[in-house]
Amino acid sequence: MSEVIKLLEQIVHINSVNPDLVPGAPGEGEIAGFIEVWLKERGFETHRLEATKGRPTVVGVAKGTGGGKSLMFNGHTDTVTLEGIPDGLNPTIQDGKLYGRGAYDMKSGVAAMLVAAARAKALNLRGDVLVACVADEEYGSLGSFELVEHFRADAAIITEPSELEMTLAHKGFVWLELTIQGRAAHGSRPDLGVDAIVKAGKVLVELEKLDRRLQENPTHPLLGSGSLHASLISGGQELSSYPAKCTVWLERRTVPGETPEIVEAQIQAILDEITASDPDFKATLRRDLARVPHQISHSESIVQILREQVARVLGVVPRIKGEPFWTDCAVLSEVGIPSFLFGVKGAGAHAAAEWVDLASLERLSEILYQTAKEFCA
Repeated sequence: MSEVIKLLEQIVHINSVNPDLVPGAPGEGEIAGFIEVWLKERGFETHRLEATKGRPTVVGVAKGTGGGKSLMFNGHTDTVTLEGIPDGLNPTIQDGKLYGRGAYDMKSGVAAMLVAAARAKALNLRGDVLVACVADEEYGSLGSFELVEHFRADAAIITEPSELEMTLAHKGFVWLELTIQGRAAHGSRPDLGVDAIVKAGKVLVELEKLDRRLQENPTHPLLGSGSLHASLISGGQELSSYPAKCTVWLERRTVPGETPEIVEAQIQAILDEITASDPDFKATLRRDLARVPHQISHSESIVQILREQVARVLGVVPRIKGEPFWTDCAVLSEVGIPSFLFGVKGAGAHAAAEWVDLASLERLSEILYQTAKEFCA
């Protein structure tokens, strides 16, 4: 059994379910301790970041001899629930696949980058090689946000599963809370009441039109268009009363070039138009959480080097793609670290049957090693 497969088995066996997803779950403490020991045994300089108690991120640094570019490998150690998969912590291998919670998302990527970095360390490269094993990607990305307060690199590869294809862009999102005010009254007194839920219907119709316009006019070559949907709605207190308030929570997925301010202005324009035509319509809009979209230029040297190494190891030029979901790439790129996703083949992220293709795991580790060798030389 290869070193990278053995390491993957060991870390899949460790329960690192995110406690923000499953109250009472252990989080990243045990797996962080295991990785810290693993890195120290191989001569890495190690750092433990734990601004949020019990949610550690471990960073290993293979210091270069000087004058070279630094490369960061980044992967998260937390997983989603074990519910429905009682054997999720007991990895099994069958038909070239390793099954277990986190095998695909993304302990495979963590194992691959650790082994690749250890091999690169032995080369005494001029540039630093960093491995960041971060907490909490599955919920709030506490780990990567804390990471960038302390570390920088000339480039980063996040080893999230990507089917050995290069993910150079992903969407962002904006969450908004829309509150429509009505006027409470007995259901028998339409002369006194204003139905906040019915008024909300006017907004929802216009939001659907906006979503349709967005999707009919894609603006990004990899990601297409942004989108908009109503995620939650709440209003009213009883059948015999006019509802005084209706609250709608919205999610707007964004592509590069679309800022939270642009998104908010689009929704506000709809509200202003309805207000102008309906004197009983009153609404307020509040922005909640926002995460920026991400993209990296094809011309970045790290992109070109990894592309060449994929072609050399796999014998094919890798596909370039974008993803609709948000990732920690955006956290790194916001502080000036060019980054993208490159990881294993497999299936079952967040599902009951989760597995990684072991041949892709070994190829991933080799490609990461060769990329560090070239980039940090």
